[in-house]
Amino acid sequence: MDISTRDRNLSVGEAAARVGLTTYTLRWYEQEGLVAPVGRDSAGRRRYTETDLDRLLLLTRLRRTGMPVRDMRRYAELARLGDRTRDARRALFEAHRVRVLARMAELEEDLKVLNYKIEMYRCAEEGR
Repeated sequence: MDISTRDRNLSVGEAAARVGLTTYTLRWYEQEGLVAPVGRDSAGRRRYTETDLDRLLLLTRLRRTGMPVRDMRRYAELARLGDRTRDARRALFEAHRVRVLARMAELEEDLKVLNYKIEMYRCAEEGR
């Protein structure tokens, strides 16, 4: 991505659409300290860069995988402190990965039950 595209500023609505959030949720992320305050134009309107969007996409994925907001906030705090917190950020992600993998295993078991029940109904409908 060239620098002119990378530095393009987006409105709240454009940024929200790009990351799949509502404008309300996007503002909430900022109020909660999950993202650093974004830049503003001369009229005081928020302007999001591609770097801001990258951070928001990561946060939405973390949230979608069930990371608690307190852990997301901790990650954001650590990230703002820079490279000296790299180990702590990795550890936070590793702990979350363990939870995600456990949830995936639970979902696999749940899917097996669903597939079994679907097959039972299918057989009953076909008279088997």
